[in-house]
Amino acid sequence: MRWDGNRESENVEDRRSGGGGSPVFGGRSIGIGTVVIALVGGWVLGVNPLTILGFLSGGSPAQVQQAPARKPPVDDRLARFVSTTLADTEDVWRQLFREGGAQYVDPKLVLFRGSTPTACGAGQAAMGPFYCPADRKVYIDLGFYETLRNQLGAPGEFAQAYVIAHEVGHHVQNLLGISGKVDQARGRVSKVEYNRLSVKLELQADCLAGVWAHHAQEARQILENGDVESAMNAAAKIGDDALQRAQTGQVVPDSFTHGTSAQRQRWFGTGLRTGTIKSCDTFSAASL
Repeated sequence: MRWDGNRESENVEDRRSGGGGSPVFGGRSIGIGTVVIALVGGWVLGVNPLTILGFLSGGSPAQVQQAPARKPPVDDRLARFVSTTLADTEDVWRQLFREGGAQYVDPKLVLFRGSTPTACGAGQAAMGPFYCPADRKVYIDLGFYETLRNQLGAPGEFAQAYVIAHEVGHHVQNLLGISGKVDQARGRVSKVEYNRLSVKLELQADCLAGVWAHHAQEARQILENGDVESAMNAAAKIGDDALQRAQTGQVVPDSFTHGTSAQRQRWFGTGLRTGTIKSCDTFSAASL
């Protein structure tokens, strides 16, 4: 992936040296890696993954006292990669929102280690990267990339960029009011039906990640040989069916919250091919 030397975002907050504050609760955190801990707890302990997800992001609202935000050190190459990728998503989504007659509000991206307070609850590295709509921030422990590469078998810089673009996709959904409508269904529909809504939300975020990649490639030619394949491989490795099969040897479709490997690949590919938000309407699609 061609990124070195491109613009870095001003919206990166580095909490890896002890910033943060006391834990907070409330809201819903949505993450590409949240499914990992939910699946492990769900199928090993016999608990519905949504129960675990709710526990991780539930509770009542509280205030947070945080240390002043810091920028990552200039010699931290991985942090610079994340910052550059975030800047690229800013450039793409600002333009697309402008063309649609709206204004894009940049999300913040927080680097942390281990745990950190968020407006959606206590964020944990074990959750993987996630987006908190309550404070409009993406959270990532960069150690997840080692897990992605070594444990999940998904190496490559563009696979790492896909992770960030997926979480920014959740931010786009938040700005468009989509994630809020899904959240409103909580408690009004069955767990199985809510799981299905969650799958559609996650697949749409995959598609929006593809939309970013489409326009970034058109504008800045960021892709190198093998990049698309690495992102598709990452999408396959974090499909619900793949994770369940690896953890328990069995697949339980009604418990899916993110979509199958094939579905995640399909929707990322749809966004990458078309470059349009309209093509990402997973909620009206005849099939996923």
